Amino acid sequence: MRGVWEEGPVSADQASSTASGSRMDSVRALQHALYRSAKADPGRRFHALRDKIYRRDVLWRAWVAVRRNGGAAGIDGTTLADVEEYGVERLLDEVAEELKGGRWQPLPARRVLIPKPGTSEQRPLSIPSVRDRVVQAAVKIVLEPIFEADFLPCSFGFRPRRSAHDALQVLVDESWQGSRWVVETDIANCFTAIPHEKLMQAVEERVSDQAVLKLLRVMLRAGVMQEGTVRREVSGTPQGGPVSPLLCNVYLHRLDRVWNTAEHGVLVRYCDDLVVMCQSREQAEAALAALTVLLGDLGLEPKAAKTRIVHLVEGGQGLDFLGFHNRLVRGRTPRSAHLVFLARWPARRAVQHARDRIRSLTARSRLLVPVEQIVEELTCSCADGQGISDMGTQPCCSVRSGTTP
Repeated sequence: MRGVWEEGPVSADQASSTASGSRMDSVRALQHALYRSAKADPGRRFHALRDKIYRRDVLWRAWVAVRRNGGAAGIDGTTLADVEEYGVERLLDEVAEELKGGRWQPLPARRVLIPKPGTSEQRPLSIPSVRDRVVQAAVKIVLEPIFEADFLPCSFGFRPRRSAHDALQVLVDESWQGSRWVVETDIANCFTAIPHEKLMQAVEERVSDQAVLKLLRVMLRAGVMQEGTVRREVSGTPQGGPVSPLLCNVYLHRLDRVWNTAEHGVLVRYCDDLVVMCQSREQAEAALAALTVLLGDLGLEPKAAKTRIVHLVEGGQGLDFLGFHNRLVRGRTPRSAHLVFLARWPARRAVQHARDRIRSLTARSRLLVPVEQIVEELTCSCADGQGISDMGTQPCCSVRSGTTP
């Protein structure tokens, strides 16, 4: 599959910050060059990336991404509005100088707990400072095309031009081909359980620039502040930073590349949510056993409460995946009555979460809020995947930098 950056004959040197065109164009040219270089040589380790991260056009692109994503302040209390008042250009100049001189040090992220939709559980969310989010976004801009060249088709979460709908379509296609035994699971505490050293080993398979590796280690060890106490863990990619989903995918790529589809069935992974489409119950049981072993080798484990084997049959229970309920049904028209296929519709939890979100935005306590603001918030809520009009997946606040609970 051709990559999202695979356009135009340009080298990494040609894709400089002085390239003609807009700042966005020069950044895209850089990403094209990095992607093609990584794709052409799967064994290449990139050794000159540090100067790309503090390039002014890259930092500006990172700021645009952070500003568009919104979010709350970190432990320093600095909001996006404060940065704009201070001067975005001024801030980016300071960040560039700190990165260039090796003086940049991240603040601990602010830890908050947000409820998981439809459950009584809470998900930890780490909110880095705005300045640190810009640096993380810049690192993601440079590293993402390199690792995208390696990522496999079974991975769908938080990747360019790949969505939950694409993952769900694999379930439809495989069930049509006869794979109707499904292993359903997710990885327990994935974002907090990934061992730092093993994660860095995965990054070092493609990156040899010591300055960039040091930058990543500093990010991972920045720690989180909760109730006035700073904790620095030896595992985890704190959920909430712009670079966190990329690092999660980099680490779980080790699972993707050793998975034996012919023996264990078709793996579909959306970040830490997994299903395996199998031909028989025996294959499904073997797939679950293999998955448990492979995750154990990575220092991870399936979440017992969400792990099960489902048999897709007409009138059966079906399964929930990525906010949709998937169930085998028979066609309802005379022309389709002989067909049995996998249909999907928003899962109950996703629908309930959307209703709760709409109620909170339109509550009577907000009668004094301008109608235009409420309409904008409702529109953004649906566009972010928090409404059933999108696709019923988890709300973006689960990975969104600095979103308040």
